[in-house]
Amino acid sequence: MTIKLIAIGKTDNKQLQALIDEYQKRLGFYIKFNLEIIPDIKNSKNLSEAQQKQKEGELILNKLSATDVLILLDENGKQHDSVSFSNYLQKHMNSGIKQLVFVIGGPYGFSEDVYSKAKGKISLSKMTFSHQMVRLFIIEQLYRGFTILKNEPYHHR
Repeated sequence: MTIKLIAIGKTDNKQLQALIDEYQKRLGFYIKFNLEIIPDIKNSKNLSEAQQKQKEGELILNKLSATDVLILLDENGKQHDSVSFSNYLQKHMNSGIKQLVFVIGGPYGFSEDVYSKAKGKISLSKMTFSHQMVRLFIIEQLYRGFTILKNEPYHHR
């Protein structure tokens, strides 16, 4: 299985990007992982919220193949602790899917087309985080999940 993370807009904080790169490297020891960045929509100030979500949604859906399992990082999604998230990953690996795709949406969330294609939603917290920080958090949690599955000492129970 491959895991792909799709995110809107670049990470412009160098320290945050360094941490993302570090956890992405660590995660690569366990599973094939790809981070795909969709550039910010140009002239988004001239678009309504709905128009921006629609344009971002089209770009997200264009990054998917027919067999991908799409999971949205959404404030209304299911919350996991790290152990249950590792079990969630294991369940997907056991199901035989080729690619599990997590998506971090734009500032207004997702279009209805993206919601209808999704097979699930997860929430990292009830708190709101910057989209750039969410990238680090989900990649670190993916890494943590695999260390839990391998009974490695990164996660303390």
